[in-house]
Amino acid sequence: MKTSIVIRLLVLAAGCSVALFSAAQTDQVYPVQDGFVDANGIMIYYTMMGRGEPLLILHGGPGSTHDYFLPYLLPLARHHKIIFIDERGSGKSQKLEDRAAYTIENMVEDVEGVRQGLGLGKIDLLGHSYGGALAQAYALKYQHNLSHLILASTWSSSAAMNQVFVRMKQNMAPELRERIDRLEAQGLFRGKDYEKNRYSNEYMIAAWGEGYFPYVYHNRPDPNYDPTALGEAWDLYREMWGEHGEFIIDGNLKSVEYTDRLAAIKVPTLMVVGEHDECEPALSQAMHEKIAGSKMVVLPNSGHMTFVDQTGMFIKAVDEFLGGGVR
Repeated sequence: MKTSIVIRLLVLAAGCSVALFSAAQTDQVYPVQDGFVDANGIMIYYTMMGRGEPLLILHGGPGSTHDYFLPYLLPLARHHKIIFIDERGSGKSQKLEDRAAYTIENMVEDVEGVRQGLGLGKIDLLGHSYGGALAQAYALKYQHNLSHLILASTWSSSAAMNQVFVRMKQNMAPELRERIDRLEAQGLFRGKDYEKNRYSNEYMIAAWGEGYFPYVYHNRPDPNYDPTALGEAWDLYREMWGEHGEFIIDGNLKSVEYTDRLAAIKVPTLMVVGEHDECEPALSQAMHEKIAGSKMVVLPNSGHMTFVDQTGMFIKAVDEFLGGGVR
């Protein structure tokens, strides 16, 4: 009898130890869930991790994937349930036969479909670069589903962004500007050397490797950066960005003219931009002036990839902004 009681006590103690160990272990473990949401007939890939209120993150490009945020944004998972998606036509999400279906308006409905499909309720929304334009478009239609809005290194007017590109070209070394102009004049999507219907390596090196690079990284330039390996979804990119090169938006993203509508956004909003950003701080300032009560943070010694150049500052700005809002 005593032996039976002792055994039961030992088993109970062992069970308690395992439970305590499991609880302690769980506090340090952040499982990843991923899958697809059928968003109005389009299969959208998502990956989700972390604890707290949902923070949905939109990537740039258009036509990139969520991968470039990692590992830099991982610390946000400590206080937020972060959800990355690959937008339609990008990454692991469904590709479309009809290029005309790649529009910012359709992608707004994809974001809403993901929100509904995952049962997220009200969300915090962070968009970077093109993703910031998409986040604005979402907020202008569905702000009742938002708790906070974060616009990182983005623009609210394609016409204003095109003027930034004009200045960017004017500030280039003459040889580089002439090389880019020559390649653009020849046509960027033609000929057997233009594999997979994308820019030639020569143009990618000139435009992204030399022209953009000072505006992409500033504090922590990626030593492995290879402009010829950038994996845009080219059919989507041509439709949305345009046919005539990196320094003009003349695809259907010309529809991004939101500045005069931004006063309608009433949710708490943060602009984050790099001091040397491709989307220069004046663009964020224009948004900041239109959205009442918004906050703007300019990260020093930083380019377009603010969360790479100044990871700690970026995470702190986002955490503090989200932590201070009313739920």
